[in-house]
Amino acid sequence: MLMAHPAVLQNLIEQYEALHALHAEQGSEEARRRMDDVAYTLCVSTGTRDIDAALIAARNRLPGARPFDDSAVGSSPAA
Repeated sequence: MLMAHPAVLQNLIEQYEALHALHAEQGSEEARRRMDDVAYTLCVSTGTRDIDAALIAARNRLPGARPFDDSAVGSSPAA
């Protein structure tokens, strides 16, 4: 899989967050389409299928990102 450059991922994250903050999903057709386009590009760039996973994956690829710690996700108590 091709990996997007961190600068590209940062730009896409910033665009998505700005559109989300402006409630673009409830705005004009053009605003909704732009938000959908950015979300789709983030998904393709990170190899994910939904925007939440794409944002997590993109943030984890940025410089200075901490290694993913899934110890609290879906863990079962030790027997």
